Amino acid sequence: MNELTGDAIVVFQRGPLTKKSLYSKDIVGEKAERHNEAAVYRTFETSLNTVGLLARSQEDVMLRQRVYPIRNQQKNIGVVIVEDSVNEKIKNSLSARDSEQNYQNAQIPMTFKDFVTDNIDEGMLIFNSKGYLVQMNRAVESYYHSFGYLDDILGMHYDNLSLDLSTFEQLNYLRSRNELHNTMEKEIIFGNYHFEMKYIFVETEGILIVILHDITEVRKKEAEISNKSVVIQEIHHRVKNNLQSVVSLLRIQARRCSTEEAQKVLTESVYRIMAIARTHELLSKQLEDNISLKAVLDSVIENMRRCYENLYHINIESEIDDQLILNSDVVVTIALVVNELIQNCFDHAFIGRDTGFIQVRVVEENQYVYITIKDNGVGYEKEKTEQNNLGLQIVNSYVKEKLRGKLKITSNARGTETSFYFKK
Repeated sequence: MNELTGDAIVVFQRGPLTKKSLYSKDIVGEKAERHNEAAVYRTFETSLNTVGLLARSQEDVMLRQRVYPIRNQQKNIGVVIVEDSVNEKIKNSLSARDSEQNYQNAQIPMTFKDFVTDNIDEGMLIFNSKGYLVQMNRAVESYYHSFGYLDDILGMHYDNLSLDLSTFEQLNYLRSRNELHNTMEKEIIFGNYHFEMKYIFVETEGILIVILHDITEVRKKEAEISNKSVVIQEIHHRVKNNLQSVVSLLRIQARRCSTEEAQKVLTESVYRIMAIARTHELLSKQLEDNISLKAVLDSVIENMRRCYENLYHINIESEIDDQLILNSDVVVTIALVVNELIQNCFDHAFIGRDTGFIQVRVVEENQYVYITIKDNGVGYEKEKTEQNNLGLQIVNSYVKEKLRGKLKITSNARGTETSFYFKK
């Protein structure tokens, strides 16, 4: 098999010793098409012998094939194909077909014939006690036709129709050792198909019923979702890295600034970007778009501690609901708001104070999220400060416009409490 295309390639050809070849030219290097040579692909994919299936050669000649696997270290590395002309095969196998015909004509009770219906989507095959297919429905015909079977499969043996590694003898052996129950289910891949396969053993009649449920589209959708999730994770990872690069550039620029005011503005921008970057970092490690608010806010708080480590006398306490999972866009907005409020506390609340504390509290009640940032600082005049403070303007805008929430600020000489809430 070509590992890139999945095509079966002829690598060796030997003509008959006493008869005329079925081919007029060398076919080494030619492809065996799936829709022409079902036996070849079935043996490749199951490592089982496939005997007597009708095929169409590269020269569009009808013939019958016997296909046997070539194994090496438990891996199927090729197949041997023995081919006969259709007429010769019929002539040489008449006696064998006579004995098979006895098995194929074995009758199954009418109750089981009624059980097989052409009005269901699942494929259904019924094998008699000798392993020959005696009943099937239209769905099965359609499946095997798409596999490349050119014959009518009715009357074929289980070993020529099995889509996994099992043989009829093996199933009977496992049944005799009580290693198989009356029903058994498994999922298999055959070619481009994904099937849920169910075996039903009817002891009283010696019958095996195989039901094929096509779940190909389901698995394709799952694969698409998985691939998209991986791409989204990689995007978040790259966004985080890009934001960190921006942070580095801003820090370099801040160190080169000649005025304290410019340094302060650039440093505040660094904190905001780091709050956003933390959210993207967490999203890059998971498939879902929802994220733990506590994980992000803990990171924001820890970042503030590092940035203001010279103010070691100020303690930050947090009480955050660890079960609260929100959409990433909402989490980014909250992270920016909390970042601004904590930063304001560090910058303004404890001027002239030897000690202080900041408390962050997040709870959920009745589908509403309540967030409070409280300090025991010097307070401020709310009306005058809000007009000139960019951080408070960001807080007010984000809470009302992005979270569609309500904001409340109370401040006096005993400290400041900023709280906001929004519907989850």
